[in-house]
Amino acid sequence: EYSKEERARADKRATLLEINKAAANYFYYQLHKPQGKLGYEYLKNRALTDDTIRRFGLGYANKTSDDLYRYLRSKGYPDSVLKESGLVTMEERGTYDKFWNRVMFPIMDANSRVIGFGGRVMGDGTPKYLNSPETLVFDKSRNLYGLNYARTSREKQMLVCEGYMDVIAMHQAGFSNAVASLGTA
Repeated sequence: EYSKEERARADKRATLLEINKAAANYFYYQLHKPQGKLGYEYLKNRALTDDTIRRFGLGYANKTSDDLYRYLRSKGYPDSVLKESGLVTMEERGTYDKFWNRVMFPIMDANSRVIGFGGRVMGDGTPKYLNSPETLVFDKSRNLYGLNYARTSREKQMLVCEGYMDVIAMHQAGFSNAVASLGTA
Protein backbone atom coordinates (compact mmCIF):
# COMPACT_ATOMS: atom_id res chain seq x y z
CA GLU A 1 0.00 0.00 0.00
CA TYR A 2 1.08 3.54 -0.75
CA SER A 3 1.59 6.13 1.94
CA LYS A 4 -0.26 9.41 1.42
CA GLU A 5 2.91 11.01 -0.01
CA GLU A 6 3.65 8.08 -2.32
CA ARG A 7 0.05 8.12 -3.60
CA ALA A 8 0.25 11.89 -4.27
CA ARG A 9 3.55 11.40 -6.15
CA ALA A 10 2.12 8.51 -8.21
CA ASP A 11 -0.97 10.59 -9.04
CA LYS A 12 1.20 13.53 -10.12
CA ARG A 13 3.33 11.24 -12.33
CA ALA A 14 0.16 9.87 -13.94
CA THR A 15 -1.14 13.40 -14.58
CA LEU A 16 2.18 14.50 -16.12
CA LEU A 17 2.13 11.45 -18.41
CA GLU A 18 -1.45 12.36 -19.44
CA ILE A 19 -0.38 15.93 -20.21
CA ASN A 20 2.58 14.72 -22.29
CA LYS A 21 0.34 12.34 -24.22
CA ALA A 22 -2.18 15.14 -24.90
CA ALA A 23 0.66 17.44 -26.02
CA ALA A 24 2.09 14.75 -28.34
CA ASN A 25 -1.34 14.23 -29.91
CA TYR A 26 -1.75 17.98 -30.31
CA PHE A 27 1.65 18.39 -31.98
CA TYR A 28 0.92 15.48 -34.33
CA TYR A 29 -2.45 17.03 -35.22
CA GLN A 30 -0.83 20.43 -35.88
CA LEU A 31 1.71 18.88 -38.27
CA HIS A 32 -1.12 17.84 -40.57
CA LYS A 33 -2.86 21.23 -40.58
CA PRO A 34 -2.02 24.23 -42.81
CA GLN A 35 0.05 25.84 -40.01
CA GLY A 36 2.20 22.68 -39.84
CA LYS A 37 3.11 22.72 -43.53
CA LEU A 38 6.63 24.03 -42.86
CA GLY A 39 7.33 21.21 -40.38
CA TYR A 40 5.80 18.56 -42.62
CA GLU A 41 7.90 19.73 -45.59
CA TYR A 42 11.03 19.62 -43.43
CA LEU A 43 10.34 15.98 -42.49
CA LYS A 44 9.53 15.02 -46.09
CA ASN A 45 12.73 16.75 -47.28
CA ARG A 46 14.59 14.55 -44.81
CA ALA A 47 13.07 11.59 -46.74
CA LEU A 48 10.77 10.40 -43.96
CA THR A 49 7.68 8.47 -44.98
CA ASP A 50 4.22 9.14 -43.56
CA ASP A 51 4.40 5.74 -41.82
CA THR A 52 7.65 6.73 -40.08
CA ILE A 53 6.21 10.12 -39.08
CA ARG A 54 3.19 8.34 -37.60
CA ARG A 55 5.24 5.61 -35.88
CA PHE A 56 7.44 8.11 -34.08
CA GLY A 57 4.55 10.51 -33.45
CA LEU A 58 6.39 13.46 -34.98
CA GLY A 59 4.58 16.77 -34.78
CA TYR A 60 4.77 20.52 -35.03
CA ALA A 61 4.58 23.31 -32.44
CA ASN A 62 2.88 26.38 -33.93
CA LYS A 63 4.44 29.82 -34.19
CA THR A 64 1.95 31.09 -31.60
CA SER A 65 3.78 31.32 -28.27
CA ASP A 66 0.90 30.11 -26.06
CA ASP A 67 -0.96 27.73 -28.36
CA LEU A 68 -0.28 24.52 -26.42
CA TYR A 69 -0.86 26.24 -23.08
CA ARG A 70 -4.35 27.36 -24.12
CA TYR A 71 -5.12 23.86 -25.44
CA LEU A 72 -4.03 22.12 -22.23
CA ARG A 73 -5.92 24.64 -20.08
CA SER A 74 -9.04 23.88 -22.14
CA LYS A 75 -8.54 20.22 -21.16
CA GLY A 76 -8.80 21.24 -17.50
CA TYR A 77 -5.16 21.04 -16.41
CA PRO A 78 -4.26 23.66 -13.75
CA ASP A 79 -1.34 26.07 -14.14
CA SER A 80 0.58 24.50 -11.26
CA VAL A 81 0.73 21.09 -12.96
CA LEU A 82 1.39 22.57 -16.42
CA LYS A 83 4.40 24.40 -15.01
CA GLU A 84 5.75 21.12 -13.58
CA SER A 85 5.28 19.42 -16.98
CA GLY A 86 8.10 21.50 -18.46
CA LEU A 87 5.89 22.38 -21.44
CA VAL A 88 5.17 25.96 -20.37
CA THR A 89 7.11 28.80 -18.79
CA MET A 90 5.29 31.07 -16.37
CA GLU A 91 6.71 34.53 -15.70
CA GLU A 92 5.41 37.89 -14.54
CA ARG A 93 5.04 38.92 -18.19
CA GLY A 94 2.84 35.94 -18.96
CA THR A 95 2.74 32.26 -19.78
CA TYR A 96 4.53 30.86 -22.83
CA ASP A 97 4.94 27.49 -24.47
CA LYS A 98 8.45 26.09 -24.13
CA PHE A 99 8.27 24.87 -27.73
CA TRP A 100 7.01 26.96 -30.63
CA ASN A 101 7.82 26.97 -34.37
CA ARG A 102 9.53 23.60 -34.03
CA VAL A 103 9.27 20.09 -35.42
CA MET A 104 8.51 17.99 -32.36
CA PHE A 105 10.00 14.63 -31.39
CA PRO A 106 8.12 12.91 -28.55
CA ILE A 107 10.54 11.11 -26.24
CA MET A 108 9.15 7.83 -24.95
CA ASP A 109 10.26 5.57 -22.15
CA ALA A 110 10.82 1.83 -22.60
CA ASN A 111 7.05 1.31 -22.16
CA SER A 112 6.17 3.78 -24.97
CA ARG A 113 4.84 6.47 -22.62
CA VAL A 114 5.61 10.05 -23.67
CA ILE A 115 7.94 11.43 -21.00
CA GLY A 116 9.36 14.50 -22.76
CA PHE A 117 10.02 16.24 -26.05
CA GLY A 118 12.77 17.42 -28.31
CA GLY A 119 12.10 20.20 -30.77
CA ARG A 120 14.04 21.41 -33.82
CA VAL A 121 13.54 25.04 -34.73
CA MET A 122 12.23 25.88 -38.18
CA GLY A 123 14.45 28.53 -39.72
CA ASP A 124 17.53 30.12 -38.19
CA GLY A 125 16.39 30.47 -34.58
CA THR A 126 18.40 29.36 -31.60
CA PRO A 127 18.82 27.01 -30.00
CA LYS A 128 18.55 24.67 -32.97
CA TYR A 129 17.43 21.78 -30.75
CA LEU A 130 15.55 22.27 -27.50
CA ASN A 131 14.71 19.47 -25.07
CA SER A 132 12.24 19.17 -22.23
CA PRO A 133 13.69 20.04 -18.84
CA GLU A 134 14.06 17.35 -16.20
CA THR A 135 10.68 16.60 -14.60
CA LEU A 136 9.13 14.01 -12.33
CA VAL A 137 8.71 11.74 -15.40
CA PHE A 138 11.70 12.80 -17.54
CA ASP A 139 15.31 12.12 -16.58
CA LYS A 140 17.47 12.32 -19.70
CA SER A 141 20.30 10.34 -18.12
CA ARG A 142 17.97 7.34 -17.58
CA ASN A 143 16.48 7.13 -21.08
CA LEU A 144 17.51 6.64 -24.68
CA TYR A 145 15.60 7.97 -27.67
CA GLY A 146 14.10 5.05 -29.62
CA LEU A 147 14.59 2.52 -26.80
CA ASN A 148 10.88 1.68 -26.81
CA TYR A 149 11.32 0.20 -30.31
CA ALA A 150 14.94 -0.98 -30.08
CA ARG A 151 14.29 -3.16 -27.03
CA THR A 152 11.85 -5.29 -29.04
CA SER A 153 14.22 -5.69 -32.01
CA ARG A 154 15.63 -9.01 -30.76
CA GLU A 155 19.14 -7.81 -31.67
CA LYS A 156 22.02 -8.57 -29.32
CA GLN A 157 23.36 -5.01 -29.53
CA MET A 158 22.15 -1.44 -29.95
CA LEU A 159 23.33 1.07 -32.54
CA VAL A 160 24.00 4.33 -30.71
CA CYS A 161 23.35 7.36 -32.92
CA GLU A 162 23.90 11.06 -32.41
CA GLY A 163 20.35 12.39 -32.52
CA TYR A 164 16.64 11.95 -33.16
CA MET A 165 16.78 12.15 -36.95
CA ASP A 166 19.63 9.61 -37.09
CA VAL A 167 17.62 7.11 -35.04
CA ILE A 168 14.48 7.65 -37.11
CA ALA A 169 16.37 7.28 -40.41
CA MET A 170 18.04 4.09 -39.16
CA HIS A 171 14.68 2.61 -38.13
CA GLN A 172 13.17 3.56 -41.47
CA ALA A 173 16.10 1.80 -43.19
CA GLY A 174 15.42 -1.39 -41.21
CA PHE A 175 17.88 -1.00 -38.32
CA SER A 176 15.32 -1.24 -35.54
CA ASN A 177 17.97 -1.46 -32.81
CA ALA A 178 19.08 2.21 -33.14
CA VAL A 179 18.95 4.55 -30.12
CA ALA A 180 20.38 7.96 -29.20
CA SER A 181 21.39 9.60 -25.95
CA LEU A 182 19.28 12.53 -24.81
CA GLY A 183 21.21 15.78 -24.70
CA THR A 184 24.82 16.47 -25.41
CA ALA A 185 26.33 15.50 -22.05
